[in-house]
Amino acid sequence: MSFSASPRPPSGPRRRSLLASAAGAALLVGCSGGSESEERAAERSAGDAARARAGKDSEALAARYAAVMAAHPGLAERLRPLREEVVRHAAAFGASAGRTASPGASSTASDPASASASASARAAGPGDDGGGVPADEKGAVALLAGAERKLADRRAADLLEVPGELARLLASVAAAGAAHVYLLTEGDG
Repeated sequence: MSFSASPRPPSGPRRRSLLASAAGAALLVGCSGGSESEERAAERSAGDAARARAGKDSEALAARYAAVMAAHPGLAERLRPLREEVVRHAAAFGASAGRTASPGASSTASDPASASASASARAAGPGDDGGGVPADEKGAVALLAGAERKLADRRAADLLEVPGELARLLASVAAAGAAHVYLLTEGDG
């Protein structure tokens, strides 16, 4: 008895087809993993840039506070806690707190950190109109409130563009900035 070949072809996929399909699937997964990694790297890079910008903005705002406190020593007691919080925000964003006076440091005109902070606040503080610190206390406080408001609004807009943890930090600091605006303008009206 001889065995004859079956006239009908075998059903189902052949071994070569399965191997080719598996290799193709592996290539596709590898490609999408690469672009996903690139997306994560781009997201991380954008997040790092946003974090650095937020840190610099907080440092500039702390310098603005220092400049106002140096120009108007009578406001120092009222403004010091707000400035200390802004310095903590800068540190939370990874900014070097050494460029602004430490949170517990007093801000007097003889303090070198305050002098440099005062100069940098006049040069490039958030909300700066290029005119430095107003001569009257009410105007100086209004300048701080405007800088806080502008920065809080920018951070609220930026949080849509950054990854999760940084977005939460930006939201928290933007809320603190809005609270600072309230505290600065509370006596006005």
